[in-house]
Amino acid sequence: MSLVVNDIIPQLQAEFFGNHPENSIQNVSIDSRSLQNNEFTLFFCIIGPNHNGHDYIQELIEKGVKNFVVSQVVNPTPEINFLKVEDTLVALQQFAAFYRKKFSFPIIGVTGSNGKTIVKEWLNFLLSPDYNIIRSPKSYNSQVGVPLSVIGINEQHNLGIFEAGISTVNEMQKLEAIIHPTIGILTNIGSAHDEGFENLGQKIKEKLKLFPNVDVLIYNKNKSIDAFLNPNIKTFSWSSSDKSADVLIHHKTTNDKTSLNITIDKTCFKINIPFSDEASIENVIQCLMVMFYFKYDFDTIQNRLSLLYPIEMRLKVKKGINNTTIIDDSYSSDFQSLKIALDFLESQKQHHKKTLILSDIFQSGLENDELYSRVSQMVISNKINRVIGVGETISHYKHKFLNGITFLSQADFLAHFDSLQFENETILIKGARSFHFEEIVSLLEEKTHETVLEINLNALSHNYNFYKAKLKPETKMMVMVKAFSYGNGGLEIAKLLEYLKADYLGVAFADEGIALKSNGIHLPIMVLNPESTSFEAIIQHELEPEIYSLKGLNAFLKIAKQKHLKDFPIHLKIDTGMHRLGFDEIHLEELISILKNCKTVQVKSILSHMATSDDLAHHDFALEQIEKFNRISTYISAALEISPIRHILNTSGISNYPQAQFDMVRLGIGLYGISNDANEQKFLENVGTLKSVISQIRTIQAGESVGYGRRFIAEKETKIATIPIGYADGIRRSWGNGLGFVVINNQKASIVGSVCMDMLMVDITDIPCVEGNEVIILGENPSVSFMAAKLSTIPYEILTGISQRVKRIFYRE
Repeated sequence: MSLVVNDIIPQLQAEFFGNHPENSIQNVSIDSRSLQNNEFTLFFCIIGPNHNGHDYIQELIEKGVKNFVVSQVVNPTPEINFLKVEDTLVALQQFAAFYRKKFSFPIIGVTGSNGKTIVKEWLNFLLSPDYNIIRSPKSYNSQVGVPLSVIGINEQHNLGIFEAGISTVNEMQKLEAIIHPTIGILTNIGSAHDEGFENLGQKIKEKLKLFPNVDVLIYNKNKSIDAFLNPNIKTFSWSSSDKSADVLIHHKTTNDKTSLNITIDKTCFKINIPFSDEASIENVIQCLMVMFYFKYDFDTIQNRLSLLYPIEMRLKVKKGINNTTIIDDSYSSDFQSLKIALDFLESQKQHHKKTLILSDIFQSGLENDELYSRVSQMVISNKINRVIGVGETISHYKHKFLNGITFLSQADFLAHFDSLQFENETILIKGARSFHFEEIVSLLEEKTHETVLEINLNALSHNYNFYKAKLKPETKMMVMVKAFSYGNGGLEIAKLLEYLKADYLGVAFADEGIALKSNGIHLPIMVLNPESTSFEAIIQHELEPEIYSLKGLNAFLKIAKQKHLKDFPIHLKIDTGMHRLGFDEIHLEELISILKNCKTVQVKSILSHMATSDDLAHHDFALEQIEKFNRISTYISAALEISPIRHILNTSGISNYPQAQFDMVRLGIGLYGISNDANEQKFLENVGTLKSVISQIRTIQAGESVGYGRRFIAEKETKIATIPIGYADGIRRSWGNGLGFVVINNQKASIVGSVCMDMLMVDITDIPCVEGNEVIILGENPSVSFMAAKLSTIPYEILTGISQRVKRIFYRE
């Protein structure tokens, strides 16, 4: 991108405030946290439900940004350009549409409910030997993601592949204007985002709005779609049953492979592909149709399709050897996704030292000199301490990287692995698939058993923003990360919450807070259940104790005075009816007398805890608690002449008692995707998925038993799979004996016999599977709430019961 501000002003119909319309624009940003913002950035101050980009203008100016698109009045500054528009999101989309028109090469637009990202990535693999491709990074397919993707086009590209996702009506027209595809692909229409549409017909009609100007639309022919197709659009269709389709395709699956029997233009032939599941087969066929349209010969099609592989679309955070943290992005290496990965590294760095392991970069659309100069600049901006390059091309540009080490091949890297001394650092591993960087990940990853808890950071962000949107703009948010973040993993989630600009973190005990502070968390941390023996450590690590009794207050003040502290933050807890911890009303006068004119501590907040916020049957009691809290906290504040933060609401309270937000709320289990309100649950996303594998399969005969105590006896010949997870990992023993189940290849497998300490056994008689196949223990199905209900307990107990010997893997889509 090479534009000047003057080029952009008329495209956005912007009012210009500034003295430098000649400023060069080389990149666009909407994220103030990105370390890639600089003097050549055009920053769009987007106003979202939770953040207002205008709030970060001064911070960005200090980082060197000089050009802003705004919709709110700002103070003019001589060196800064402001382009004032009505709506900054609309302006971003207008800018992207303007930029798209500068290029005339073919653009493939992909939409549908399922398979968009897979089809896009596979098409990139299949066509990249012949084209210089620009594509959406990861799954950037939203009203914001699409313009950011399109802005990545440069003069060297000659084919684009962009995906478009919508969640309701009147969204696709905006994306069509930005992508303006010449070739359309409609993937499978499923149930995703059903809540945003009146019916299936409306969903199809909205999806098709991406294609009014395409030269051709590729789709799986069926009557539901045909009913809404514009007859003037040229189509290239396929089907397994409708003989009027342009291509007829039947398939036969054997083991893990599938044969496609194809009839096109009265010619019949067969192609083998390395997949057996229906979704992958359909996605491969969509790609096959594009290759037919591009006139590829049979041998090339067969050869390239046979090399297709499962796509890993997630950035994963893993624990590494020698106190390292691994960010695994080992299946792609392109310029656009490198920017995203570096921003993700910044949000998840857990050590001061940051290392980048990077392969040669393909499909950038840039000449190598310019490409690696830009990569070098990104490395400098993101303050990467060490770059390890792998590949002949990046080795040639070793001189562009301070503290750069390069190897000609992955084998060369592995041979020198021991000399590289990885320890106490965060390592981003990013490589094209041909470099097989998964072997590097395997070497660096801490070795644990095959059961893992995968934590979806996108879902955490979604749930955080869902509750944030319920708050008044001025209401602060404390997020509870106690009990290892409800079993999900403390530090990684705290890092994300810091990135999301939460106001406070809450832990139960001092050691949890100390661990977070010791690993670089800067957010203020409240310790809710501090023991008097931990006060010294709380002071040392600058944690903030909740004080709930006169005894505790006097003990803390004694230590604080010995250390000559001044205005050390404390938080007063009032008992308003929970009768667990907190000052009783009868102690208020003594409390006030102790704190009056006390310079040693500062009352940072006053809080209480609701007992029945989740149960509307006790609505009146909840209102009594809120009224009592308001009265007592107001009285304390007036008596001490202070203006503390006041907070009483937990997750359920945020939804059920919005009038009682006071100054701050405390988000707990809702962050992790669980609500006791069935309607609200629909809007939350599942965060954790507990997975394992099949260790062994055996067949037993009628009359034979499984497990301790022979609690399961087969009535017929039965196939049994053993899974390496048990009650030591957090699976209740009572979940066995036919009550519970796991999911294997999308089918339920009932647990037979008792759950053992380290294993459980399931009936797979009617499920096609092999040893090593993935097993879902807990996630969307069965959900935490479902399991808790069956076991007559609460979701908290299920989540916090997952053992810390189970490895946590954090990922972002």
